[in-house]
Amino acid sequence: MNQTRRTSILCPGCRKLINADEPICPYCNTLRPGSSFRNNAIVRNMNDPRTLALVIIWINIGMFVISLLVSGRYVHFSMNPLDTLSPSKLSLELLGGTGRGPIDRFGLWWTLISANYLHGSVLHILFNMLMFWQLVPITAREYGPYRMFSIYTLGGVFGFLISYYAGIVFTIGASAAVCSLVGSLLYFGKSRGGVYGYAVYKQIMGWVISLFLFGFIVPGINNWAHGGGILGGIIFGYLLGYNDRNRENAFHKTLALLCIACTVLILCWALFSTGFILLKFHPVS
Repeated sequence: MNQTRRTSILCPGCRKLINADEPICPYCNTLRPGSSFRNNAIVRNMNDPRTLALVIIWINIGMFVISLLVSGRYVHFSMNPLDTLSPSKLSLELLGGTGRGPIDRFGLWWTLISANYLHGSVLHILFNMLMFWQLVPITAREYGPYRMFSIYTLGGVFGFLISYYAGIVFTIGASAAVCSLVGSLLYFGKSRGGVYGYAVYKQIMGWVISLFLFGFIVPGINNWAHGGGILGGIIFGYLLGYNDRNRENAFHKTLALLCIACTVLILCWALFSTGFILLKFHPVS
């Protein structure tokens, strides 16, 4: 008698054990859960918020190190902790800083994404990544990892877009994207209500107040990007919904994968174009 060997997998939708050849998950109704499109390394890592957060953090660290290498001897060292070990402005421009300058002069709209992965000093990247790491667990729990990444990406773009129309000439940093997570949680707490919703809303309002106080006290902070990021998080939190209202579906996952693809392509283009310019004007002898 011929027997077909059946392989068990974790459903990419609900993470429950099922047969790989199931046409539909019996628990969450995910179509073709065993297909390579739905069950691959990217999707599996997306389902783990901590892994996703670590990938984003390491990309930010990688881009920061590259910006220092591109700066070379023009890296700025200072006793001021807000300004020490800073890449040169030229390196940040080449790698995709955004604002009125890059967009109006060269039409570089793609910098609205790349600027979210660039930082101006060690303290700058440390502050943003610590804040991001603290926000990931609750945002992923209430929205799911796919919606979280979409809000992070689209909210960052929205924040820098507001900053652009406010006339900011040049800006960088993950704070617009991080603030979009703050905005999404602000919307969640207010919308959900109840004891838990009010507690989240109250805690996040404390963050918002602290962010704006910090922005007005410390020079060089782009408050327009912060405010735009929070507003973007509220808007996308409303449009995409949260788990108490509707679970993540195929649209949310597709949107997140599109955001990943755009981010990867744009960062690769930024690195390629920077390398090309450096080789053209400073050829290796």
